[in-house]
Amino acid sequence: MQRRAFGHSGLAVPVLGFGAMQVGDPRLSELEAARLLNHALDLGLSLIDTARSYGLAEQRIGQHLASRRDEFVLSTKVGYGVAGIPDWTYDCVVAGVDAARDRLRTDVIDIVHLHSCSADLLDEGEVTRALEDCAAAGRLRVVAYSGDGPALRYAIASGAFGSVMASVNLCDQQALRPLAEAQACGLGTIAKRPLAGQPWRRDQPPDDAAHAEYWRRFCQLRGELGFSAGDWEALALRFAAYAPGVDCVIVGGADPRHLERNQAAVTAGPLEQSQRDALRAAYGRVGAAWQGLV
Repeated sequence: MQRRAFGHSGLAVPVLGFGAMQVGDPRLSELEAARLLNHALDLGLSLIDTARSYGLAEQRIGQHLASRRDEFVLSTKVGYGVAGIPDWTYDCVVAGVDAARDRLRTDVIDIVHLHSCSADLLDEGEVTRALEDCAAAGRLRVVAYSGDGPALRYAIASGAFGSVMASVNLCDQQALRPLAEAQACGLGTIAKRPLAGQPWRRDQPPDDAAHAEYWRRFCQLRGELGFSAGDWEALALRFAAYAPGVDCVIVGGADPRHLERNQAAVTAGPLEQSQRDALRAAYGRVGAAWQGLV
């Protein structure tokens, strides 16, 4: 798996990382979780991304990958969900970092994101200062922000963050310019939601509001394209992974075979320029009024 420099952090990240949301599902057995996490590393998906809100994910990463800690870049997200402490406060962020370190069984977390808080909260400065203080104390390496829209742009412009994560997919390309600007300023960049909920698999919109919106957008976008993809999933992954401004793209899943398929798609390299141009042009025609999904 190709690796790229992650901004000015000194870290190197794979083109394709693993998003651990599904690992946190209690319906997945411990044996299945262990096999999935280890298989991701064996395939070269050496950035593992999780969050406090991903169920058992942090605990399982610590339990099953502690012995391989030097083989991967570890990313998580904080800001909420600490018992007895109000969300989005200095104390909540610091306590969240320490609790994550305990669950992940690591002294230092490589990347810690504020998880999609608003631009107003960033402007107040308390939560950002909490991450900065944790970094100064050696508890984390990179102070990061995950989110979209005005908050993403604020985070980049603030100069306080060493990396950002944003949505990048066929149906939501609004973050491409901010991510390119962030990368030019020396920030590491991670693209999330590259498959947009796989709208090509459905004849009807799903119940989830965000994925229903992606489905609606995809139907419009497909109608504007001058070609039909034989494998939309591979095309979408290659589009996001090789988009200007993206260091690493993360994809989750609970089936090891899907990890292998994702790895093969990304390893195939960038899309042909004609395909990329067609995708960008189609998005330009129908996506101007679309707002990013947080």
